Amino acid sequence: MKYKAIHRFADVTARKMRPFSQLVRGLNVDVALEQLKFRPNRGARLIEAVIKSAVGNAEDRGCRNVEDLVISECRIDDGPMYKRIQPRARGTAFSIFKRLAHIHVTVMEPEDDATEAEETTTEVAKS
Repeated sequence: MKYKAIHRFADVTARKMRPFSQLVRGLNVDVALEQLKFRPNRGARLIEAVIKSAVGNAEDRGCRNVEDLVISECRIDDGPMYKRIQPRARGTAFSIFKRLAHIHVTVMEPEDDATEAEETTTEVAKS
């Protein structure tokens, strides 16, 4: 079963957080949290918090083996932008874009090899 957690309107640009999402995608939750723990960036702290929230959602919904959860999806989407103006010389203005991001994390229990083998045999038997 899949368990999700979302942090919307994070005050970090999506571009700065996407390398961390690629780092943890497909890893075990414990390994991913250990990887993010030693990264000095603020984006890593935010992704770490969302992963912990997804694990908490799994515990709340009755997941038996929380230690075995795997991050199946870690996606960073662009959020809205705050547009500000910085006054410059001779009455001109520079635009300042304060970008926000949405963090989506989905964890799931690892698939058993036995269930996959049963599914493939039933598909072959049907055709």
